[in-house]
Amino acid sequence: MARRQPRRMRWKSLNQTNNPKLRKNAQKLRREMTKEERRLWYDFLKRLPITVNRQKVIGPYIVDFYCASRKLVIELDGSQHYEDEGAASDRGRDHALNQLGITVVRYSNDDINRNFDGVCADLLRRLELPGIEEA
Repeated sequence: MARRQPRRMRWKSLNQTNNPKLRKNAQKLRREMTKEERRLWYDFLKRLPITVNRQKVIGPYIVDFYCASRKLVIELDGSQHYEDEGAASDRGRDHALNQLGITVVRYSNDDINRNFDGVCADLLRRLELPGIEEA
């Protein structure tokens, strides 16, 4: 039996954002953020001294938050991400982004709701902003 060839990435760069369908969807997602995404954005990420984009198109994906200067994707996961299909999809997406040198960090909605300060402290460490105090 012949081995399957690995799937090639059909996108070549992080800046491939010219997919009109994804761009429209990203704009819609920015307008309709979950309460956990709104909290993380307005109460923390938006105030940082580095640029963080929300609902950013990277290749064939729309990520929740992206810091290009640190090559860090921040994903907030609802319950669908813990079902078999959602978890498998996340693993594939994370692998593809990792191949581009992007680190993906995931927090559950429960983390945001119950341990917001801990999430913020972890992000400050990952973003290498230790001197910044939490919002």
